[in-house]
Amino acid sequence: CSAPSTAPERRPSAAPPGFPAHFYERAAARGEPVFRVDPGASLVTLTVRRAGSLARLGHDHVVASHAVQGYVSTREGRADLYVPLSELSVDEPALRAQAGLLTQPTAADIEGTRSNMQDKVLRVQEFPYALVQVRGVDAQALAAGRAQATVSVTLLGRSRSSTVPLELVSTAPRVGAGGTLELKQTDFGIAPFSILGGAVQVKDEVEVRFDIQALRPDPGAHLSMKP
Repeated sequence: CSAPSTAPERRPSAAPPGFPAHFYERAAARGEPVFRVDPGASLVTLTVRRAGSLARLGHDHVVASHAVQGYVSTREGRADLYVPLSELSVDEPALRAQAGLLTQPTAADIEGTRSNMQDKVLRVQEFPYALVQVRGVDAQALAAGRAQATVSVTLLGRSRSSTVPLELVSTAPRVGAGGTLELKQTDFGIAPFSILGGAVQVKDEVEVRFDIQALRPDPGAHLSMKP
């Protein structure tokens, strides 16, 4: 997995309602291996590409989160993560270059894209988080460094699951997982942007790349998602 780009340190956000933090807190209290996601070392990027007969008039975009949070239980072979959608970035130059996008939109283009994404596409005021559940990563898969995991993404109140290949790294006191998956906007009730009768539009499919790093807290440390 590529190293996350440098991003300013952010204050952790509180977990969303219903997030299963207590499951992991109880497991840690029993002495089970529980890891907390390190937002500063983790990165999720979504590449949104243009389409249509006049696609040259639009832009491809890279949306990123440097604020992924959550827990990993290696004994249970599961992880639960959440992404604060209000903290998504748009078109960081380094991430555009990594995605192979050779142009750089203007500051006005970026701000317009971000505003539209937050208010009209993701409806962040109503749905402030994306939730991710990972299941089916057993100890044998972790030792082998790869797994076929079931990944469920909940966005705008809708959930979709798929089987995703993961590249795994376990080096005490850290575990990591990386990979890619494809999401369709329409699966979450999002109508892809389209103007001029579809001559300029956004592809339904979005490529998601992720590199999630998690650390096991020091023995005796209190495990909590509270800021």
